[in-house]
Amino acid sequence: MPTLPSEPHRQRAIAESFGVDAARYDRTRPDYPAAMVRRIVEASPGPLVLDVGCGTGTAARQFRAAGCTVLGVEPDPRMAEFARRDGLAVEEAVFEAWEPAGREFDAVVAGTAWHWVDPVAGAAKAARVLRPGGRLAVFWHAFALPAQLAQAVSPIYRKVAPDLPFPGSAAQPQQHYQALCTKAVDGINQSGAFDPPEQWQFDWERRYTRDEWLDQLPTHGVLTRLPAEQLAPVLDGVGTAIDELGGSFTATYTTVAVTAAHRAR
Repeated sequence: MPTLPSEPHRQRAIAESFGVDAARYDRTRPDYPAAMVRRIVEASPGPLVLDVGCGTGTAARQFRAAGCTVLGVEPDPRMAEFARRDGLAVEEAVFEAWEPAGREFDAVVAGTAWHWVDPVAGAAKAARVLRPGGRLAVFWHAFALPAQLAQAVSPIYRKVAPDLPFPGSAAQPQQHYQALCTKAVDGINQSGAFDPPEQWQFDWERRYTRDEWLDQLPTHGVLTRLPAEQLAPVLDGVGTAIDELGGSFTATYTTVAVTAAHRAR
């Protein structure tokens, strides 16, 4: 699978494109593993959580359900407004420029968002707002399609958008996001404010029907900015490929987390 740009945090047009259909994004994107949420909560000194790039509130709702008090920071007003409808507190800002106003947190988390944050400045900002012993935890979903489906849909992406990376190849999913994890680790280490980072991994699967997958596809970063006339043949081609597999398939997911405890000041 081709990688994201070498400095994705500079690609603001992509980073802020997901709010074009916030309801679809929220409806179709999967939750994070409950075991990961529990582990982060248990490793944090208290219940106050800052969710960086909270989007529509997927992770924030899970941490709230686990007993946490969550504040979101989100640069896209469309995503922020959607999250607020569910009672979440969200402040609109790019994290690096967000003003904490003296507030401190027990955990700073970022679900499928930390690659849009400068990894060095982001880690320094997280250290600024974390209590001693507080935890930074940034995590991503990596997924792989069945090999037959990946082989069938790859030419569709190449034809319609040859310069865009194709998500969901049949390679080992954890390899897809290792570069992002490495950047996160490097940023945390450069801050000098954290214990050595750990990497956690959670493997799981999800079954998708044709309609469920086609509903999610327009929320993928490689497709969010495509005009309708380019998106339609992608959806048609992928739908046909899924039909040929019997109308559904199982995606293999790995949720990877980079996490570190804040050293006492």
